Amino acid sequence: MTSSRKSLLAVLMVAALGASGCSTIGRLNPFHGKETKEVATEGDRISILANDQKLEPTEALKGVDFALPPPEPVIDWPLPGGTPEQTMGNAAAAPNLAVVWRKGIGMASKRGEIIMAPPVAAGGLVFTMDAQAEVSAHDAQTGAEVWRINMRPTDNKRDREGFGGGLAYADRKLYVTSGFRLVAQLDAATGRVGWRTRTEQPIHGAPTVAGGQVMAVALDNTLLTFDAATGKPGWTYQALSESARILAASSPAISGDTVVAAFGSGELIALRTVNGNDLWNNALSRASRTSALSEIRDIPGRPVIYRGDVFAVSHSGVFAATDLRTGTARWSLPVVGITSPLPEGDVVYVVGTDGKLICASRESGQIFWVHDLNAGWVPKKKGGLWGIGARTVPKPLWTSPIMVNTRLILTSSDGQLVALNAKTGAQEKKVMLDAPSLMSPIVAGNMMYLVTDNAQLIALH
Repeated sequence: MTSSRKSLLAVLMVAALGASGCSTIGRLNPFHGKETKEVATEGDRISILANDQKLEPTEALKGVDFALPPPEPVIDWPLPGGTPEQTMGNAAAAPNLAVVWRKGIGMASKRGEIIMAPPVAAGGLVFTMDAQAEVSAHDAQTGAEVWRINMRPTDNKRDREGFGGGLAYADRKLYVTSGFRLVAQLDAATGRVGWRTRTEQPIHGAPTVAGGQVMAVALDNTLLTFDAATGKPGWTYQALSESARILAASSPAISGDTVVAAFGSGELIALRTVNGNDLWNNALSRASRTSALSEIRDIPGRPVIYRGDVFAVSHSGVFAATDLRTGTARWSLPVVGITSPLPEGDVVYVVGTDGKLICASRESGQIFWVHDLNAGWVPKKKGGLWGIGARTVPKPLWTSPIMVNTRLILTSSDGQLVALNAKTGAQEKKVMLDAPSLMSPIVAGNMMYLVTDNAQLIALH
């Protein structure tokens, strides 16, 4: 079995571990719901779903058009979501989606060591991190390596939770978080370490940098903050502990003086950036759960702030729009998700673990269309001897969508990149990547970049 196949199976298997551990995703049967206006207080779990809502296009919206922003050039993509709000807009780049180069970034994913850091790009460089916390910078046009540094502590080589982490760029500095319990600042041009701060818990998600602060969510559901200039720890916020979670991790979203963080407990929490005082706390979880998998309440995708609302989806099966100021849940849909929603113009897109991509009204949550990314998928078996002991290969998982040239771009765990018409959901192009890609692409300049599970940085023009 190849290393990429092993890591993919690790992502698809489910295991409930202790608070210091991690578990991975699974699939749930569809369920239904309706909206409510209740606001959760800290520690509450308020269901905003009932049992009578189906994920089907709304009859009244058939044939109705909606507005999308025009494509605009994107110079840099400094955070995994593009901006502190975790949304970049409609990028103008790579219209042909032709692969122009591939470059190795280091160690591929394998058992216990998994690439989880989306690339970021700024100042003519693309920054990546491999499965062993080795960070590298590459020329954005040619892919040539500019510098490389291993951020894996020499005294922590056997840490079983040392996978993952992420990158963020701000003010000519690159900020690194790691499952090896550290946050660091590097000079983006040279890779020289500016400061390095150790943490008590692993950090599996990328940091968000804004207003002179570095913010990241640790494995124990603590939101950590650091001074971007010195690395000095700031205030922290402890969410509810959770014994089971997803092998993925969220990054906070920041708008003005408000930070919104998502946790493995299913909590979506808004806090003041200056002192961590809580503003509101909503739980994106259902009151009734039908299987052990639905007990995993994690919100592993990034929350997204867009035009006064927060959009987030949980593994427990709640996709909701929440008022940023009050914390009021304006509407919700029964979607089991592990990715980040994409609000653009009049609509918001989200993909579920079942491979269904949904286009819904940003204001009402009514559905314009549903596109099954796994339509036509045929179950296959691999392994075993003469068919004995063979395992069924699970349906592909899909990444969070980004919008490029008014097309939705997604990649998958079976090595596909697809471009869909953002108005209709119709597929316009497919590119085979030859390896799983479990992180969304990014755009910088006239190029699109993505990282695959076998540690390849791919550029498309």
